[in-house]
Amino acid sequence: MNARQRLLAVLNREPVDRVPIWLLFPYHRTSYYVDVREHPQYRKIFEHSQNRCVMLNRRNLRHVPFFAPDVVERTETVPLAGGGSESRTTVTWNGRTLTAFHRQAAGETRIKKLVDNEDDLEFFCSLPVVTDAATISRALDAALPAYFAEREEFPLEYGAMMLDLGEPVGVLYGRSNLEEYAIWSLTQSDRVEAYFRKLQERFLNIYRYTLERDLADVYFMVGSELASPPLVSRDTFQRWIVPFAKELVDLVHSYGKKVIQHYHGQIREILPDFLTMGADALHTIEAPPVGNCTLTEAFRVTQDRITLIGNIQYDVFRSATPAQMREAVREVLAEAQGHPFILSPTAGPYDPDLSDGMLANYLAFIDAGCELGKL
Repeated sequence: MNARQRLLAVLNREPVDRVPIWLLFPYHRTSYYVDVREHPQYRKIFEHSQNRCVMLNRRNLRHVPFFAPDVVERTETVPLAGGGSESRTTVTWNGRTLTAFHRQAAGETRIKKLVDNEDDLEFFCSLPVVTDAATISRALDAALPAYFAEREEFPLEYGAMMLDLGEPVGVLYGRSNLEEYAIWSLTQSDRVEAYFRKLQERFLNIYRYTLERDLADVYFMVGSELASPPLVSRDTFQRWIVPFAKELVDLVHSYGKKVIQHYHGQIREILPDFLTMGADALHTIEAPPVGNCTLTEAFRVTQDRITLIGNIQYDVFRSATPAQMREAVREVLAEAQGHPFILSPTAGPYDPDLSDGMLANYLAFIDAGCELGKL
């Protein structure tokens, strides 16, 4: 089997010749990961991964304007008296302005989020956003030539194109004071849930656009970790995450495509809810002390109804010896034996300063996975 055949089989929970390995390396450049094909050290790993590892070429297509035209959003960087600078974002509508800033001065950093209190939340949720399918289509039409060029360049036998299009929760989470955000789950839950319902129309139209044009085989959803225990309760998770994710997953499945959900952290309490949402695979299951659920526990709950992906901690790649890495892979594969599983790190290649030891551990991870993962 080649990498693509292995990937699609394991997402269907069908037999494979060996456990697939996913390094989380995209094929093309992204803003959040090192460019693995151009970075001189990561390139060694990339070349070693060819014909050995699955590559999911994660793309975003974040080209649709968020706010309606009568909302004015500005971002600027301004110098501060006495030295330093401030990156400032303002959002203005109907005579009112919300302000966020990231200020660096006198060796100190101060950050203010756009949505800082309940009054801000009420105003933010009232702001008109782009949900109209025709407007969304026009914006995405402009992005298609660049996307098609990347898709044409991507070697299909490596794996699949993968779209990361977002979820409603990400809109609020990234703009909010998180201490207040946790309190809103108790005091403003209905307001937030109603706002997410408004946003869901936007996301459904974006997903539908890409699905109708057969742009990708796999969709990557990362919102579930943004409203989950211990930050908020399971009840909030079931209100703010589950119904919206399930609707998006169902839409993707209606076009015959696959969904991978991503979740870092303490997943044990909410693991059954991932079965309700119905994705094809879940990355990543983290055992104590980082998380609170072992692979063995996760397989007992999921009963092979979802392919699990994991789980060598990123810090192990930094700190282990190659022999220790091989042993870590052996232990993970022993837990996963007989279950639908993809071997992977917990995080992608975000560190541009790759040490010789980390390089050796990536190579050992690949080699051990290929050798020990044979079924």
